[in-house]
Amino acid sequence: MGKIRVKTIGDESLEQEEQKKLKEKREQKTLREGQGVAHLKNMGGGQRITTVGPTEEEILAQTLDQTSQEGTTSEAQSDSGGKTKKEKFKKVKVFSKRYKENKNLVAKDTIYPLSEGISILRKFKKGKFDETVELHLNVKEKGISGQIPLPHGTGKKLRIKVADEALIAEVEKGKIDFDILIAAPATMPLLAKVAKILGPRGLMPNPKNGTITDKPDALIEKLSHGQVSYKTESEAPIIHLSVGKISFEDKQLEENIKTTLKTIGSEKINSVTLKSTMSPAIRLVVS
Repeated sequence: MGKIRVKTIGDESLEQEEQKKLKEKREQKTLREGQGVAHLKNMGGGQRITTVGPTEEEILAQTLDQTSQEGTTSEAQSDSGGKTKKEKFKKVKVFSKRYKENKNLVAKDTIYPLSEGISILRKFKKGKFDETVELHLNVKEKGISGQIPLPHGTGKKLRIKVADEALIAEVEKGKIDFDILIAAPATMPLLAKVAKILGPRGLMPNPKNGTITDKPDALIEKLSHGQVSYKTESEAPIIHLSVGKISFEDKQLEENIKTTLKTIGSEKINSVTLKSTMSPAIRLVVS
């Protein structure tokens, strides 16, 4: 059974006074919880002033204090070897002792004549295999491509095949055992089904690299004797080429490089860099 409140007649004024006190208590509680109450010095006892929030000066002071703390924390992390997330996952190149020694043989910011560049390449400490000699060209524009008949080849024995139905079936199964694929114009529609496999690998026959022909035997002979294709990267005007092996004689390397620069055209080239597979780069005079 609920509580029964007995009201005495004549106590209306007393009840109103109690209700007023309860109302004041609720208001004071609301002020304390929501806005906060600050006691002021040198005021009479019990006097209060409500504050809506921090003043502009207090906000500025808090900001300066927080900035100071963050700076101190950052310095402490730096002093203790702490790293940010970005720094933690940043890749750092680590060069071998041999590479560093070879690098000392190349003068900084120096561009060498071709014969001197090859001479420096010879002085480098070599790896345990016959390294490929590479030429890297920074050209004036993207979209430059063609073929170069290297007088002495690249030193690499190329696996050259002609596309037919049997080879296409092997490619569909994931078997690719060739470096260059040649196709007759009539075979090109059949190659469409494996274009997504050959295309990303640079093996899809196309007119630009001269691998579509009605005379495959003649083309195979040319490629076997050193004809190589070149083209700029898709995103940058840079051409990468193999121009021989470190075991080549100086004259062979020189003739291959001169033929390359002449075929592409020195007027299209901004800079030339010579290196082997494991060596530092040597900048060459464009000629």
